Amino acid sequence: MLDFPRWKIWLVLIVTLIGIVFALPTLLQSTGATAWMPERFRETRISLGLDLAGGSELLLEASPEEIAKVQRDQMSENIRTAMRRAEPDRIQIGDISNQNGALSFFIRDIKNVDRAREIAYNQTNGVGSTGQRDWNVEVRDSTRILMTPTEAGLTAKTKEVMEAARSVIRLRIDPDGTKEVAIALQGANRIQIQYPGLEDTTRLENLLGKTAKLEFKLVSPDQSQIASGIAAAGSEILPLIARDGQAPTARIAVQRQLGVSGEDLIAAKQSFDQDGITPVVDIRFNTRGGKKFAVLSTNNVGKQFAIILDGIVISAPVFQSAILTGQAQISGSFSVQSANDLAVQLQSGKLPVALKIVDKRTVGPDLGRDSIEKGILAGIVATLALILFMGLTYVRFGVFTTIALLVNAVLILGAMAVFGSTLTLPGIAGFVLTIGAAVDANVLINERIREEVARGRATIQACEFGYKEASRAIFDANFTNVISAVIMFWFGSGPIRGFAVVLSLGIITSVFTGVTLTRLMVADYLKRNRPTTLNI
Repeated sequence: MLDFPRWKIWLVLIVTLIGIVFALPTLLQSTGATAWMPERFRETRISLGLDLAGGSELLLEASPEEIAKVQRDQMSENIRTAMRRAEPDRIQIGDISNQNGALSFFIRDIKNVDRAREIAYNQTNGVGSTGQRDWNVEVRDSTRILMTPTEAGLTAKTKEVMEAARSVIRLRIDPDGTKEVAIALQGANRIQIQYPGLEDTTRLENLLGKTAKLEFKLVSPDQSQIASGIAAAGSEILPLIARDGQAPTARIAVQRQLGVSGEDLIAAKQSFDQDGITPVVDIRFNTRGGKKFAVLSTNNVGKQFAIILDGIVISAPVFQSAILTGQAQISGSFSVQSANDLAVQLQSGKLPVALKIVDKRTVGPDLGRDSIEKGILAGIVATLALILFMGLTYVRFGVFTTIALLVNAVLILGAMAVFGSTLTLPGIAGFVLTIGAAVDANVLINERIREEVARGRATIQACEFGYKEASRAIFDANFTNVISAVIMFWFGSGPIRGFAVVLSLGIITSVFTGVTLTRLMVADYLKRNRPTTLNI
């Protein structure tokens, strides 16, 4: 019992200290005593859900027919571009028509049919690990190629389009990432938006109704104008956001003259440089955009240009050489994630599919304020009742349990803050329930120690056997609770998930504090005092 390795002591203390530190922004938030904290650390706190903070909620839906049309339009443009750039010479094709959701086009020279089919097949992609392609390609009537979208391809396209739409929506309504807006996919083709603190859904609808505008402009050679805030003739000053985040970190002066419009961008995707390690973003323009980009890059080699989305510069790379192919590569200090985020932003400068509002509601802050007050009151009453009960029943060991109980509550808050969890009304219920159930482990341990003392075991042996024997039952009971919480999280949604998250974190922290932390305190007490009897 007394043999507690030094590394384990430090591990317990460090974990406890980390939990307390990360809980501070949440605990001190309402007092306003967080100004001394670093901004990044200050933002690591628990955010309140819609049911506690009030606000607006919208449910948007994309039509499956619209998504299928987006898929067809993109493939049509890809086919035209690929046939035009075919080597050694371009392949002449007729108009691409839509027949019952499939694309069909004629090859003017029958000698090019096989080559055209291969090029068309290369425009398709595999779908995950299914072994299927997103399009089936076949030759009909000797000179006609028919491309039919597969179910797997449409499913993958739906996911891609909805993810892109969610990215555009977030950039529109929460560009600096400080409003704690929850934007989540619901089912295959729906997006749920929860905007805490916003009581008028009209404002949210207007934000979503903005027209995204993607532009490519040259960066002004004179950046001294930024300090004065007054743009020079022919220039404008725009906010610049970091590649690894959403918050505007600086401003940059760009020329007003438009270089290339985002309307001419066909595709953007995250890729890797020739070394196979460095993340980059590959972009591709249509014929008109390719010509404009060729002229722009040829005349400005070595100069910086800005990629602007909705009036915000999202990247400002340099023309390393003339770009004549209509394809370009944006490189820089990217991570895979930041490169992918930039690709998504470029690809979805505007909403890729029309979204219809199918449900909207507003939650007032009064209900949330009342819920928070009653939830805090319930937690305080439950905690005080448990402290009183444990103190009267187990005396000194009750004090150890009380300390573990308080540390457990703080660790739950710290863990929720680290994981960026949102506290909802069911989450408060889970928190209070966890506090009430947190003493179960110590009750089992203390009662087991009592039994060992009654059997005549020595003090240290009684404590050692008490912890050893009770720990089995504690771990078994809490393991089954974790299974239940995981099932609720997996199959549930919204409030049920919030309850499951808090319950799971509470179970883990309660086992840590109830077993490991109290054992450390008991071992320290026994080692320092060497009592011959236990008052328990």
